[in-house]
Amino acid sequence: MRITTRLPLSLALIFSFTVAPFAAYAAEGLPTVVSEALKRSAIPQSAVGTYVQEVSGQKPWIAVNETTGFNPASTMKLVTSDAALELLGPTFNWKTQAYMTGTLNGDVLDGDLIIKGSGDPKLVTENFWQFLRKIRAAGIREIRGNLILDRSIFEDMPYDAAQFDGDPLKPYNAGPDALLLNYKVFAFHFLPNVARNQVDITIDPPVATYPVMAPALTNGACGDWQGKLLPNMGRVSTNFTGSYSAACGEKTWYLHPYLMNHSEYFGVVFRQLWNDVGGVFNGAVNNGMVPPAARFVTEWQSTSLPEVIRDINKYSNNVMARQLLLTVAADVLKVPASPERGARVVKTWLANKGMDTSQVVIENGSGLSRTERIPVGVMGRMLVSTFQSPTMPEFMSSLPLVGYDGTMRKRLTKQTVAGRAHIKTGTLNDVRAIAGYVLAASGKRYAVVCIINHPNAVGGQAAHDALLQWIYENG
Repeated sequence: MRITTRLPLSLALIFSFTVAPFAAYAAEGLPTVVSEALKRSAIPQSAVGTYVQEVSGQKPWIAVNETTGFNPASTMKLVTSDAALELLGPTFNWKTQAYMTGTLNGDVLDGDLIIKGSGDPKLVTENFWQFLRKIRAAGIREIRGNLILDRSIFEDMPYDAAQFDGDPLKPYNAGPDALLLNYKVFAFHFLPNVARNQVDITIDPPVATYPVMAPALTNGACGDWQGKLLPNMGRVSTNFTGSYSAACGEKTWYLHPYLMNHSEYFGVVFRQLWNDVGGVFNGAVNNGMVPPAARFVTEWQSTSLPEVIRDINKYSNNVMARQLLLTVAADVLKVPASPERGARVVKTWLANKGMDTSQVVIENGSGLSRTERIPVGVMGRMLVSTFQSPTMPEFMSSLPLVGYDGTMRKRLTKQTVAGRAHIKTGTLNDVRAIAGYVLAASGKRYAVVCIINHPNAVGGQAAHDALLQWIYENG
């Protein structure tokens, strides 16, 4: 199902809607309660972009620094997910396919098994296990050839997991891939075993060919238990060279094995899960493409796009957002996707809505970036436009409900705006951002964007909360 009729990219700008510029309106400045909150945090108004407009209105109610490009942090996910909903359609899903070469003698494949990825952002362990069960049900038990991974829908590009913040072990620093499996993360479960004076450790997804050495068991205070573990995470094993206190009890730590490439990670997980479903495989794992003579075996279809963007926006999943931007590029342009191509598609989509994209910079579509920029006016008008679109219900339901869930579950819980606003948050060093919708006490609904770019931005939450409550009371 496609919600929009797609124009060729070369013509999209020609058929843009005509929208009056912001300067034509005499919008108000910041409410006093918001200005005072900013002043208490020593944040100048020049470092704040704010845009508020009733979704059925023709002009902004509040417009401050609305044409300046601000770093939006994770509120950039709203742009990526909104574009995806309109360009891909709300029934879109990803398909991971299996093919085979050679001959199938009984349940023995004398040939290769090929798995072709489409960029599924949520190919997690349980889904992958079900996919392998489908391959087994198709009659394949032993694979005597190799496992070939077709990752060609995304361009093969270098990726530095340490580039953003120098901490490549963080799960949010995992890079995108056409066959992204389980977000390319290992979950390490630690349990002190006092009787044996050791720490029992398990890994998920389970991988028998990836040994893990446990830390030493100690009796001190738990404290910074992660800092004490001192992980040495390599391509073929992980060694926790530090210690773990019995006082910590059971804990889980999610880590990104950044020294392993995506194919290596996929390979070790495949070997274990294929064995778990009763399969036999001793071959190599190689990258390649589906040969013309290969025969289709089966496929796994992902959850639908609205469910994926719910995870992206409510829980601010950066890896899934990167996957989504590349998926949009691959689907629209019909060439191997890259972040640059994804950015071009999304900016053309914005321009086709009458937006000035000269100040819009998209690096990866997740907001986990020092370079991404967007004016609050562009994002605010996008939100107003989205409210009038057929995909509005899917989009709005993906945003955190203030005071109840997602990244807003602990904010404004005692205020009357709780449960009356759907707001995405964004947080980086020197950046605090909110964007979404507020249903005012009057029954009117407003699109709101407020982004702070300043060294004191960490103190900006009070101003954001004050703005949301003020809109609810006065809108």
